[in-house]
Amino acid sequence: LISVSYCLLFAAQRHVLTYMEDAVSQLLENREDISQYGIARFFTEYFNSVRQGTHILFREFSFVQATPHNRASFLRTFWRCFRTVGKNGGKYLLTAQEYHCLLQLLCPDFPMELTQKAARIVLMDDAMDCLMSFSDFLFAFQIQFYYSEFLESVAAIYQDLLAGKNPNTVIVPTSSSGQHRQRQPPNDCSHLDGVEASLFYQCLESVCDKSKYSCPPSALVKEMLSSAQRLTFYGFLMALAKDQGINRALGALPDKADLFLDPAMDQELEKLVAQVSGLSLSGPTSSSGDTANLPVRNSPRINSPWKPLHHRRKMDAESEGSNEETDSSEN
Repeated sequence: LISVSYCLLFAAQRHVLTYMEDAVSQLLENREDISQYGIARFFTEYFNSVRQGTHILFREFSFVQATPHNRASFLRTFWRCFRTVGKNGGKYLLTAQEYHCLLQLLCPDFPMELTQKAARIVLMDDAMDCLMSFSDFLFAFQIQFYYSEFLESVAAIYQDLLAGKNPNTVIVPTSSSGQHRQRQPPNDCSHLDGVEASLFYQCLESVCDKSKYSCPPSALVKEMLSSAQRLTFYGFLMALAKDQGINRALGALPDKADLFLDPAMDQELEKLVAQVSGLSLSGPTSSSGDTANLPVRNSPRINSPWKPLHHRRKMDAESEGSNEETDSSEN
């Protein structure tokens, strides 16, 4: 009985049922393609992609935010794909709308509301069309996305403390439907002094104890607030985003000093560049532009879940159709 209880607890903590349901759903959806390779191979590739964190690519938002592992995988993928935006000494600055476009390249239905909330942590009360560096947005987005339910409770506690209400009546979010409530952010301008830091932490500690969702380690939050007497809502969120201890505890992103270093990805890019260079230098094309003499290279197969491949084929078909329309209009 003890071993069974332990297995059930482990399965619940790791959200095994979520992945099994998703795998079976994809198996049924793509059964014609999978029949050519076998069910065993499909499940092997699916759970390898879960382990590697590539299973969230091009998936719907409800799946991307379904588990802590999915959220961490999405954060890591976003960083690895677009870290070059922040190179060259932060030369490239983007607006919230532009960062949202990057997010939608990985998750087409990613909600703009979450992007705006992350941008508001960086910009405070500035206009939402102001420019932000990649590192500032990334660490703010990490806090807003990974701890989304926790921050809903934090906002409610802060508002109650400002109004002099008993924060113990705050309801901890219990739904992970993906529908984020439209909450008016606390107005730091009208309460520049904020709230008492010690009382605020006591309320946060209570929320962390009761919440079944991800919360930053209470010990790190206590240490972060130990030197402050009062604080504002966005001041607290910015402190969370900048705290490297909380970043390490979450485990999705490197330290800020190493944010633009990714040796593994750099090696893959170097291999890709070498392959492309080899193709271009392997043999001259004919004067008519015939490329039939180019050598054929067998690229290593990259494991990925079936649904992204399905979506990718659909997107390619739509792209080809749009090109045909463009060609016909030009003629």
